[in-house]
Amino acid sequence: MSQSTPNIKKWTTEDVHQWLIGEVKVQLSCADRFSEEDVSGDCLYSFEKEDILDLGIKHGPAVKISRYLRCLKEGTNYQAQFPAYVAQWSKEQVCQWLLQHVIVYRKYADRLKAEEVSGDCLVCFSKQDLQALEIKGGPSVKILKELKDLNSKPEPVLQPDPEDNTDLQDLNDVSVTPKPNVSQHLATKKSDSMNQPELNTVPDKSSLSSKNFSSKAKEQQEEQMSRPQALGARPKERVETEPQLISKNIIQDHLDHLISSDFEKFKFRLQSYKKSNQKPIPKGKLNDKNRIGVAELMTDHYGSKEALCIFKDVLEEIDQLDLASRFGKTLAESQLNLERSSKEVLQKEGDQGYKLKNLLTCGGNSLDCYDRFVVVVNRTSPKQVQYLQFLTKLKLFCVLDFDPNSAAPGGLCHSYRESRVANLHTPSQYQEPLMSVIKNLNLYKQTSWVFCNGRHDLDDSDNKELDYKNWLRKSCKDVEQLVLFICNPEVLLRGRSLIIFLLLSPVNNEKDPVLDTYKSFLKTTEEESIISICASEKIFENWRELIHGKCESVIDSRSIYELSLSEICGTIMSLGPFVQSSGKLLPSSDASAVVLKQKDEDSLTFLDILCLNQCENTYDEKGQEFKDLRIKVEEDFYRGGTVKWWNFYFCDKDTEKPFVKRDKYEQVKKMIRSQLKDSNNVCVVLSLFHDPGCGGTTLAMHVMWDLRKEFRCAVLKDKALEKANLPDTVEQVITLMKLESPKLTPVLLLLDDSKETESPYALVSSIYNAAVEESFDKTAPNCKVVILNCVRSHSPKQQYQCNVKHSQFLTNKLTLDEQNEFEKKLKDLKETHEKPHNFYSFMIMKNNFDNEYIFKIVRDTLENFNFSTKEARLFAYLALINTFVEKSEISLSLCEDFLGLKMIHWQEDSVFERMKPYSNFVITEIVEDWGEYKGLRILHHSIASASLKELERICHLKLSDITMEMLHCDLFFRDGVVKDRFMLSIQKMLIERQKRKNDRAEREPFSSLIDRINQDEGRQMVQEIFVKASTRFEKSASIPQALARYLYLKHSDYAEALTWAEKAKNIKENPYTFDTIGQIQKSNLKSNMDREKHEMSHNPEDLDENLKIADKAIRAFKCAQTLANKEDEPVDKALDDESDDYPKKSYTVYGYVRVLEVAFMVLEVLGKLPFFETSDPMKKKYLKSFLIKAIPITSVYKEDNEVNNRYTEVIRDHEHFLINLKTEVKETFDLLNDYYTYIKQDHSGYDSKNRWVVGDLFPKYIDLFCTTQVEIQKERQTKANLNVKIEIEERRTFLVERQCDTFAGILQHLDRPPEVEKITECYAFLQQQQHFINTGQKTKETINYILSLILLYLLKPNSKYVKSYDFLTSLLSKTLQDLRQGYPFPDPYYLFLLLFWPSPTQQNADIVSYVRAIRRSSLKHPTLLFRRSTVALLFLGKEEGLKRLVSKPQLDKDFKNVKQPALAQLWRNGDIFKEKAIIDQLQRVSGTIEQREVFANYGKLKIPVRPAYIASIRTGFSTEKVSFFLGFAIDGPLAYDIQYET
Repeated sequence: MSQSTPNIKKWTTEDVHQWLIGEVKVQLSCADRFSEEDVSGDCLYSFEKEDILDLGIKHGPAVKISRYLRCLKEGTNYQAQFPAYVAQWSKEQVCQWLLQHVIVYRKYADRLKAEEVSGDCLVCFSKQDLQALEIKGGPSVKILKELKDLNSKPEPVLQPDPEDNTDLQDLNDVSVTPKPNVSQHLATKKSDSMNQPELNTVPDKSSLSSKNFSSKAKEQQEEQMSRPQALGARPKERVETEPQLISKNIIQDHLDHLISSDFEKFKFRLQSYKKSNQKPIPKGKLNDKNRIGVAELMTDHYGSKEALCIFKDVLEEIDQLDLASRFGKTLAESQLNLERSSKEVLQKEGDQGYKLKNLLTCGGNSLDCYDRFVVVVNRTSPKQVQYLQFLTKLKLFCVLDFDPNSAAPGGLCHSYRESRVANLHTPSQYQEPLMSVIKNLNLYKQTSWVFCNGRHDLDDSDNKELDYKNWLRKSCKDVEQLVLFICNPEVLLRGRSLIIFLLLSPVNNEKDPVLDTYKSFLKTTEEESIISICASEKIFENWRELIHGKCESVIDSRSIYELSLSEICGTIMSLGPFVQSSGKLLPSSDASAVVLKQKDEDSLTFLDILCLNQCENTYDEKGQEFKDLRIKVEEDFYRGGTVKWWNFYFCDKDTEKPFVKRDKYEQVKKMIRSQLKDSNNVCVVLSLFHDPGCGGTTLAMHVMWDLRKEFRCAVLKDKALEKANLPDTVEQVITLMKLESPKLTPVLLLLDDSKETESPYALVSSIYNAAVEESFDKTAPNCKVVILNCVRSHSPKQQYQCNVKHSQFLTNKLTLDEQNEFEKKLKDLKETHEKPHNFYSFMIMKNNFDNEYIFKIVRDTLENFNFSTKEARLFAYLALINTFVEKSEISLSLCEDFLGLKMIHWQEDSVFERMKPYSNFVITEIVEDWGEYKGLRILHHSIASASLKELERICHLKLSDITMEMLHCDLFFRDGVVKDRFMLSIQKMLIERQKRKNDRAEREPFSSLIDRINQDEGRQMVQEIFVKASTRFEKSASIPQALARYLYLKHSDYAEALTWAEKAKNIKENPYTFDTIGQIQKSNLKSNMDREKHEMSHNPEDLDENLKIADKAIRAFKCAQTLANKEDEPVDKALDDESDDYPKKSYTVYGYVRVLEVAFMVLEVLGKLPFFETSDPMKKKYLKSFLIKAIPITSVYKEDNEVNNRYTEVIRDHEHFLINLKTEVKETFDLLNDYYTYIKQDHSGYDSKNRWVVGDLFPKYIDLFCTTQVEIQKERQTKANLNVKIEIEERRTFLVERQCDTFAGILQHLDRPPEVEKITECYAFLQQQQHFINTGQKTKETINYILSLILLYLLKPNSKYVKSYDFLTSLLSKTLQDLRQGYPFPDPYYLFLLLFWPSPTQQNADIVSYVRAIRRSSLKHPTLLFRRSTVALLFLGKEEGLKRLVSKPQLDKDFKNVKQPALAQLWRNGDIFKEKAIIDQLQRVSGTIEQREVFANYGKLKIPVRPAYIASIRTGFSTEKVSFFLGFAIDGPLAYDIQYET
C-alpha cells in the first residue's frame, strides 16, 4: 500500500484498519473501533489526537496513532529516537520504569498505566501529551529527559511493582492450582518464547500469574541467569525454590525503597541479628552485596519464611516503621502463596483461616493493625449468636445492624451488651455537627450500635421494620449520611480502619438495604478497606453475584465464606492482643482482689484504670514478640513519648535494670500514703508542680504504679473535669470505690497537666457531696479519694511553698545522685538498644538539661535545612507551635495532606520518611481529646525552642516568617475536627498570655510569641500577623481584641486600637470586648494626664477632650459590668469566650473597680484647674461644693479671664456627667463593700487585687468629700448655734470613714470590738436626733443601729451602750411595722432572722413570711451579688437569746494554728463542720427535705432553708429527715453539713 499523501484519502475503512494493525501495531480492538465509526482514508486525513480520543481510544494509543498519521501526511516513516527495547515495554514496565528510575509520584505512573501507555506509545509522547494527562510541567520535562538519556545508559533493571493489584490477584489464582506436569511445563515455555520479548528485567509478578507458575518462574530465572547482565558480571548459578523466589522478590522490592545510607544501616543490623536460631550472616558476605545480592543471601541463609520475618524485624530496628508496615500488608496476600507453594495439597478451610487472619491483621498476629472496626450485619438467628463472641474482641467503632430483633433477648446486640457496653442509636442521630455527634454519642469511648431498620424491642410504630420500598423512602438517606460520617477522614483515618460486612443470612436480590449500604461505602472509601465474612458459601455466592452485577467489583480476595462461624470465632479470638488470662484485677479490702469486668471498664469512660495485674499474662514473656515489644516501648519513651505502664512493668521484671526514680519520688509517695492515716477528708487534692519536660508526669505515674496494691488507681481522661461532664466523672469515681466489694476501697486519681486550679476543687466538692448522698462513713480510712494534680509550672518551687503540706515540686535540675542513676541507665540501654544516644529526651535529662548539648544535636540535625521544602516547613511549624503552646500537636492526617502523601497513596510514603532527617526529633501520640487521632509533635520542649533559634541563625528564619507561612496555608483553616484543634492551637499561640511569676492575678501583657516578635521586629510585623489572623479567625473576637490591646499598651496608638476593639465588640458583645474599649479610653486619659504633667501645660481643649474620653470609658465599663451581671454560667466553652485580659468567669467586679479608677482620674484632672486646685483648701472646698451640687460652676469664685471662661463653658457642657460623679462613686464603693462582705470569694488573686485597688482609692474619697476634724472644730467655734448639726456631721463622717454607714460595712467589724463600740455610740446619738433627718435615712440608720447593738453584745457585752434583747426586738418590730415588708433591701429581714429565729421554747410564726421577704428583697438587690454564692457570717449556737449567735471570726479563733489558705479550704469544702471545736459551739437543727427543698422544723413550723452546697441534696426528690448547722446569709438562712438520718 502506497504511503504518499494523495493515496491516504483514497483508503477504504479496510485499508485504515490494515494500516493500524500492520504499521502502527495497535491492538485489534482499537483498530476495530475505527471501522465501527466508518473512518476511511479521507476521514483519517482530517483526524487530530482529540478526534481519536473521542472514539473512546485510550490516550497512549491515541498519541501513537496521531504521531504515525502525522509522519504519513509528511511522506516519511516514523523513526523512534530511543533504544529499541523501550518500544517493547508493556504498560506495566513503563510504570515500573517511572517509579523506580524516573522517581515520579505514583499518581502519574498510574495515570499513564490507566491510559494504556506502553513503551511503543511512550516514545511518541511530547511534553504537551504528558501535560494533557494532568502531569505537571516539571515531571513532564523530567520524564522526557530520562527517556532521552536511555540512549547513553545501560538498559535499566525493572523490578516488580508490589502495588499492582492484578499481580496479587494472579498470585492468588496460582496458589490454588497444582504444580504443572512436564508437558504443561514445556508447552508454557514454548508459548512464552513466542510471545514475550527478551527484556533485561527481574521476572515481573505479572509474569508469575499463569497457572504454570512454577515452571514459568524457573524458566525465566534460567533465561535471566544465562544472559549477560547489565552490570557485566555473570552471577553464579543458583537453584531457587518457588517460596525462595517469591521471598527474594518481595525483599528486593522493599530494599529498593531504602536510600543508600539506610541500606547500609540495614546491612549493619543484619550482620548482628541474633534473634534467629541461625548464626548471623557473616560481615564479609554482606559488605559488597547490592540489594539483589542481599535478598538472595537472606533467603539462602535463613530460608524463605524466616527471611521474611527477619527482614521485617530489621526494618523496624532501623526505624523504617512505615516500610515495615507496607511490607506486612504486601505479605498479607503473598505469604498465603508461600505456604501453599511449599505443599502439594492444602485444605481449603486452612487457607481461609489464614486468609481471615491476614485480612484482619495485615499479615501480622494482632488486631492492633487497625485502629477501629466497623461492622455491618444483617439478620441473625439465635443459634448463630453463640459463635459471634469475637465481636467483643474487636475495637468496634460502630455496628450497623439490620436485624430489628438484635436488642431483644437472644439477639446479637443483647448478647454483646452482656459483656461490653454499647449505646443504642439510630442513623438520624448522626446528622448533627461532627463534634456534637462525637460528644453526644460517646463515640470512640463506647461502641455505637446503630439500628438501621427498626427495633422490635421498642413498642412504637416509629421503630417497626420497613419493607424495602419504605426503607428506601424513609431511612436510606439517613443511612447514607451515616456512612458519609463514618468514612469522613476526620472521624476514621484512611487506611487505619476496616469495614466488615458480616452476612449471617442471605442477601437474595438487589432490593436489600444491606446492598445499598455496601454501595454507599464503596462511594466514600477504598474498596480494599471493605471485607465480607459470610456464614456459608451459598450466602457468599449470592452476595458476590450482586456485588459484581451492581458494583462491577470482584470481592473473592477480600471474602471469607468456607469457614463455619465457630471456626471464624476461634480464629479471631486466637489473635492478639490477648486478654489477661487471669482477668484484670483491682485491689479490695483486707488485701484481697476482685475482677474488673470488661463491661464495667467500658462504662468508666472518664477513667483510665490501672489494674493490680496490669500488663501481666498478655504475652508469652519468653517469646520474641514480648522482647520486641519491650524494645519498641522503651525506645518510644526514651525518645520522648509519654510513659506507659509497660515501662514500669519491664523494669519490675528486670530488677537489675530499674526505672530511674527522681529524688522526689519517695516524698510524693509518702504524701499520698499519709492521707489514709492522718486525714479525715473524704477527698483531698495533692499537687505536684513541675517544670515542663522534667519528668513530672512520669514521676506521678511511677508513684501510682507502685501504689496500685493500696489504692484503686486511675488517670482522669481529657475533659473529665468539664462542668458538663463533672457529674458523670464523680459517679464513675464512686463506682470505682464500690466495684465488686461490700467495703469501700480508697481511690488514687491522676489529673495530668491541670491548668484550672479550681477544677480539682470542684471535683473534691462534688465527690464529698456524693459521699454524703451515698451515706458513706466518711471517717473510715478506706473512704478516701486522693487526687494527685500534676501541674506544669514555670515556678514550681514558689507554688510549692504556698502549700507545703499538700504539694511537692520537681525542677529541671538533677541532683548528683540522680545524675549517677541516669549514667547507669544509659549503660543498661546500650546493652539492649543500638543507638541509645538518639533517645534525645532521655539524653537531655541525663545531661542535666544542658543547653550546649541541646543546641549541638539541633545544629547537627538542621545543618542542611531548606525552608522552601514542605518537609522543612512542617518541621518549623511544629517547632513554633510546640514552643509556644503546651500540649499541642498537628494531626498525622493533616501532615499527610500538607505533604501531599494522600494524593499519591498513603502507603507509598510516610511523614517520617519524608521528613528525614528532622524525623529524629518527631514522635506521634494518640490524642483522645477530640475523638482519638494520631498527632505529631517534637520530642521535647527544649528541642523545639532550640530549633527556632537555630533556624534563625542558619536560615535567618524569624518567628514571624514561620507564623505568616502558617497563616497563609489554606489547608490549615478548612473545616474539620483535627484542623479545628490545630486552629485553636494557632489562636492560643497568638493570644494566650502566661501568668507572671509570683503573681496569682497578673498575666504578661501579650502572648509569649507576640512579645518575642515585638522585641525582634516591632510593630509592623506584629500588626501584619494579627491582621492576617483576623481574616483566618473571622468569628473570633479575641484576635482583634488582642491587636487592640497591643496597639494601646505598646504604642499608645489609641485611635487604631479603638478601631480594632470596636471590631471585636461587633463580632461578640461580652464583658471582655467592652472592657477592652474602656481600658483603651482609660489608658488614653492617663497618657494625656501624664503628658500635661510633664509639659506643665493645661488648656480648656485638653479638659474637654479628657472629659469626653472619661465619659466614654465609664460607659464602656458599665456595659461590661452589666453584661457580666446578666450572664449565667457560660455554656459555650470556645476559647473565644475568654478575654485576653481575664480568665473565664473571672469578670466579677472589674467594671465597678474600673469606673472608680476613671472617676478619680477625672477628679484629679479637675483638681488641677486654676479655680479647683486641691492644694488650696478654699479652692478644694469649691470643688467639693460643685460636685455635691451645693453651688453651680458659675458661682465658683475665679479670676475673670478668657481661659477661665472657656474652662467654665467646658464644665457646663459636661456638668451632668460631673455633678453625678460623687453619687456614682459612693454607690460603687457601697456595692463593692456588699460584694466583699456577702459573697464567697474566688481565691484566685483577682478579687484580692481589686480589693486592694478599692482600698487605695477610698481614702482619696474621704479626703475630698468628708469634713476633717480641723474643719469641724473650726465650725464649732464660728457656729456655736449649730452645734447639734455639727455633732451629727461629725458622727456621720466617722461612719463614712470607717465604711460603717452601710449594713455590710458594720458586719465587716465582727472582729473589732473597740470600733464596734464607737459605731454603736454614733448610731445611738443619731437615733436621738432623728427629727433632723428624712424618713428614708431614719429607717436606714435605725436598722444599722440594731445591727451594731447585736455585734456589740457579741464582742463587748459589758459596754455601756449595750441594750437588752427586749429593747432590740421592740425597736425592730416597730421599724418593720412601718415598713410592712416593702423594704427593697434585705437588711431588716436579716435582723428579724437573727432576733426571732425559733428556739425549742420560743417560736414566731412570722418567721416563714420574713424568710420569703428576705428572698424577695434579694432579687431586687444588684444581680451581681445574688447570682453568686453567699456566705454566712453568723451561725446558730447552743445558747439562748443573743448568746446563741456565733460569729465566723469567733469560730476561727479555735484554728489559730492552721494557716489561712488551709483554713479557707476547710470553709470552702465544708470540712470545717467536721471539726470538734465547731460541733461543740453550733446547734444542729432538725429538718426535712421535700422535693429537693430543705426545711428547718420547729414543732409544726417549717422554715424554708437553702443548702450551702446544692450538691449535698440527693437526687430523686425523696422526702427525707435531715439535720444541719444553720448559718445566716444576707439572702436567707443556709443549711451546712446536711446529714440524712437514714
